[in-house]
Amino acid sequence: MSKADQIRSGHGFIAALDQSGGSTPKALRLYGIEEDAYGTDAEMFDLIHQMRSRIVAAPAFTGEKVIGAILFEMTMDREFAGKSAPAYLWEDKGVVPFLKIDKGLEAEANGVQLMKPMPGLDDLLSRAAAKGIFGTKERSVISAANPEGIKAIVAQQFEIGAQVLAHGLVPILEPEVTITIPDKAEAEDMLLAEILAYLDTVPEGQQIMLKLSLPSKPNQYLPLVEHAKVMKVVALSGGYSREEANAKLAENTGVIASFSRALTEGLSAQQSEAEFNATIAATIDSIHAASIAG
Repeated sequence: MSKADQIRSGHGFIAALDQSGGSTPKALRLYGIEEDAYGTDAEMFDLIHQMRSRIVAAPAFTGEKVIGAILFEMTMDREFAGKSAPAYLWEDKGVVPFLKIDKGLEAEANGVQLMKPMPGLDDLLSRAAAKGIFGTKERSVISAANPEGIKAIVAQQFEIGAQVLAHGLVPILEPEVTITIPDKAEAEDMLLAEILAYLDTVPEGQQIMLKLSLPSKPNQYLPLVEHAKVMKVVALSGGYSREEANAKLAENTGVIASFSRALTEGLSAQQSEAEFNATIAATIDSIHAASIAG
C-alpha cells in the first residue's frame, strides 16, 4: 500500500507528535517531567524525544489504527530505534510521516494570527521529501468571526500549500478556530465558504488535507470531506479533554482525529513499560473508535 492509499483508506487517525519549543515544557510537565529536570533547550528536546520514542515504540502504535504521525523538524532529523524517524514510522510501523513546517504565529490582527515568514522553506521541503516525508502541516489561528481576517488566513494557508504541492508533498492546512470564542459557529461558516472558494485553485489531479477545530455544528465540514480536491479532513482536539474531543469527533462523518495533547493525556515518565503501553493502547483504541464512528 502506498502512503497516499494509507491516508485515503486507512481506518484510523493521525498522531500529532510535533510539539515545538514553545509547547514542549507544558507537554513535558503533563508527562511528569518538571522544568527543573533540564537546564538547556537541548536537554529539553532530548527528553521530549524520549517521550516520542516511547510512544512510537508501543506495540499498539501501528498503521492499523494510527495511519499517520506529524513530526517536529528536529524529530525528522533524529532516529527511532536506530533508524531515521520517518523511515522507522513507515517501514517498521506502517505510519505515514508528516512534518510541521510553520515557524509560529504573528501577533493578532483582524481577529486572526497569521503564520510567521518561513525563510528556507523550499530547502526544508526538499530535505523532507528526500527523507520520505509524505506531507506537511502548517498552523494559524482564528479568534474572531472577522471576514477580513479569515480571508487573509485562508489565502496564506493555500499560498503555502501551493509551495508544498510543488515539492510533491501533500499539505495539511490548519486554520485553527479557537474553541472558546463566542462567535465560533459564525467563524466556522466564514471559514468553510473561504476554503471552498480556494479549493478551485488546487491544480487538477492534486489534493490537500485540512486540519480543523471540532465544529460547533456536527458535519459542518462535510462539503470538504466529500470534495475531490481534499484527501482527508482531520480534527484537532484544541483544548478539549480526550473524552469531549472523542464525543464531538464521533458526530462528524468522515473526519478523523489528529490529536496532540489528547493523545498523550494520562501518559507519564514514571510509568513502567507495561503501564505505559497499556495506557497508550487504551488511548489509541478510544481515538480510533471516535475517528471511524459516524
